[in-house]
Amino acid sequence: MSRLLIIGAGGVSQVATLKCLEIGVFSEILLASRTKSKCDAIAELAKGKINTAQVDADNVPELVGLMQQFKPNIVLNVALPYQDLTIMDACLECGVHYVDTANYEPLDTAKFEYKWQWDYQERFQKAGLFALLGSGFDPGVTNIFTAWALKHHFDEITELDIIDVNGGDHGQAFATNFNPEINIREVTAECRHWEDGQFVETPAMSLKQEYTCPEGVGTFNIYRMYHEELESLTKHIPTIKKAQFWMSFSDNYLKHLEVLQNVGMTRIDEIDYEGQKIVPLQFLKAVLPNPGDLGKSSKGKTCIGNIIKGHKDGKEKSIYIYNICDHEACFEELGSQAISYTTGVPAAIGTALVAQEIWQGDGVFNMEQLDPDPFMEMLNTYGLKWTVLDQC
Repeated sequence: MSRLLIIGAGGVSQVATLKCLEIGVFSEILLASRTKSKCDAIAELAKGKINTAQVDADNVPELVGLMQQFKPNIVLNVALPYQDLTIMDACLECGVHYVDTANYEPLDTAKFEYKWQWDYQERFQKAGLFALLGSGFDPGVTNIFTAWALKHHFDEITELDIIDVNGGDHGQAFATNFNPEINIREVTAECRHWEDGQFVETPAMSLKQEYTCPEGVGTFNIYRMYHEELESLTKHIPTIKKAQFWMSFSDNYLKHLEVLQNVGMTRIDEIDYEGQKIVPLQFLKAVLPNPGDLGKSSKGKTCIGNIIKGHKDGKEKSIYIYNICDHEACFEELGSQAISYTTGVPAAIGTALVAQEIWQGDGVFNMEQLDPDPFMEMLNTYGLKWTVLDQC
């Protein structure tokens, strides 16, 4: 049995913590974040089965001090992406395995890529430690869907479209389904998709199409945008000639976002306000609804999946693998909306597979580099059932 340290106390952490308890492979769980009261609220939902602590995830010595005191075998990082590297540094110093759900992004640059974390490969190898990157849904489950399809359905994959639809309604005039600062940085960034051996840049949200989800979820406008798993999947599955990521947005969301951009509220640089330095986007985050509070009002379903094309036995083939998740069912089970649920469950599963040494190795790994079968089996067991459709 492993000792688990979870860092971060938002909506994803709530789901991941409760699911880690349900999976039951950890002897002790400590939940820590900058704001201990948030950890205590999750501990109350966990009926006192976890302990809590305060830690500044930007501060390596503070992280090291906490790890030396608690002595975890593994750390699950569900804090902000800006804090990935400090937590990885602390894990190296303390000899602890590492898992996260999103790749590193510099605080002062709206650009996220795996380069910074892949640079830790040699250090984790030499330390004999395992670092699992991106064990959420997208990235995470979408990587596993692709790896599983390659293992069981294809000789080679040539095209990949990842489609993330949130068909739910939270009843707010404008709100983001996860951390507003991270969400808006991601959505307003330049689009990049993979085509013929290179990434091609196009303006943000400049390409859209209509998409009808299966099982009556509905028809939605989806927009092409950049997402981090495109980088790792095209590296580790080099036969992929074209890879795109699509996400649904309502006209109402885009109207509000356009206004916020036009008046400068999405800026990430510091400005002077009455003698104080503030970052407009961080101020905006402070006044928007807390995504963790959206669960009780959210209705409808998410539908996230991969359309995968390639060849099998000399013939062209296409399949669609997807999961549908109901906001109200998630709230009834864990007090969370489906966006946090679909990220927190894979985080717990990936952490459990590392803790049990079902996934093991020395170095830094993306999800598609590992055996997808045990992860796919646990998705069905722990709340994210998936379906595969043969399309030709």
